[in-house]
Amino acid sequence: MKRILVLGVGAQGSAAAKRLDKEPNVSEIICADIDQKAVDNVVNSISKGKGALIDAHDKDSIVAAAQGVDLILNGLPLERTKNVLDAALEVKANYQDYAGTTEMYDVWYDAHGGGPGEENAPKFDDKYATMWYYSLKAQFEIYGPKFEAIDRLALIGTGSAPGLICAATRDSMKYLDSCDTIYNIVWEGVIAKRFLPFWWSPITALTDMSEMSLAYDDGVLHNVPAFGLPMERQYEYMDQKVTFREHCHDEPMQYAINAEKYFKGCKNVHFKYAGAGMDFASQLYQAGMLSRDEIDYNGMKIVPFDYALSFLPPAPKYKEEIQAIIDEGLVSDSGCMVIEAYGKKDGKDVLVENHVMAPGLVESFEKAGITAEMYLTGQGGYMFSKLFVNDKLDQKGLISSDMLSMEQVDTYFEYAAELGITLETKIKEL
Repeated sequence: MKRILVLGVGAQGSAAAKRLDKEPNVSEIICADIDQKAVDNVVNSISKGKGALIDAHDKDSIVAAAQGVDLILNGLPLERTKNVLDAALEVKANYQDYAGTTEMYDVWYDAHGGGPGEENAPKFDDKYATMWYYSLKAQFEIYGPKFEAIDRLALIGTGSAPGLICAATRDSMKYLDSCDTIYNIVWEGVIAKRFLPFWWSPITALTDMSEMSLAYDDGVLHNVPAFGLPMERQYEYMDQKVTFREHCHDEPMQYAINAEKYFKGCKNVHFKYAGAGMDFASQLYQAGMLSRDEIDYNGMKIVPFDYALSFLPPAPKYKEEIQAIIDEGLVSDSGCMVIEAYGKKDGKDVLVENHVMAPGLVESFEKAGITAEMYLTGQGGYMFSKLFVNDKLDQKGLISSDMLSMEQVDTYFEYAAELGITLETKIKEL
């Protein structure tokens, strides 16, 4: 029987907690947040829940809540990742989070005398990408051995993207002898009538969208201009052509690092994104409203990014909020998540398309009282947690979600199918 600490019970953490409550191998779920209302909302809706108020700025606050737990599920903002990792090590718990952080590059630099300490490292045009790369290196190479030493596993990047999409990309490797190019393609096609550009954390969304994108081309990680390299796709279940653009995301960096072992020698990876959020953010970006540089405005010092963010509504997470949005009506309730993997099979050029099929907003609400974003991300993460609680993960140390074995990938999608999240695979000779 497993005890689990869910840190941060917002849109994603609350969805995962509600699913874990139904797992027979889970005895208790400690729901922890700085927001008492958020804690009470989840604890009152599940049978195995226990509430805790924590301040994640303070590692000891996390440690106090984590005593005796088997798994810490981190649904907090990315700048808290180091505190949660350190707390997991202190209480000797397994660790899981939803996305990578840029806030651990100091750990790497401190361990290497204040410098990168790595020959032939990627040279990025963007400071953010440099921070991200070395934060990931710090997790793999510094924290990995620490978790291995206590016989525990830290699993990072386990939401919908990264996470679910990484498992689907790994699945596509079954059908190739070698891989040349991977596209991860996501369209957020759920659009409310009210002003609601983001169904997840606005600060996370705008942070990703305000930075240069990451791509992997000809075996080299590099920067690409934000919102650049447009391409069109219209899959058979889409009623319109959609223009996808480059987006700063974890997958190209993770796949690049793991290209030889997990992705059949892949040399090119791009993350392509589209939707109302991207359209909205691209206009802010062109207007300079996503700049982090302080400016003088009528005698006042402001940071455009912070000013723009202050006007954005938070992602809906309470049932009554979501119901109100649906009652007002939707402009669109669609989307796609697709892996295009190009390579060779039996000497022939092949495209493997893996389509992730999942409920839209209305169906997600009917099934679970949550949004489609919560359904895909919170429950995408929950299925990795389910691998933990069912003892399906035998790795120790630290891995990212694209490093599951094929057997674990198959089990993951068995769990997913129970929630109406399925893969449709199409193999096309080129």
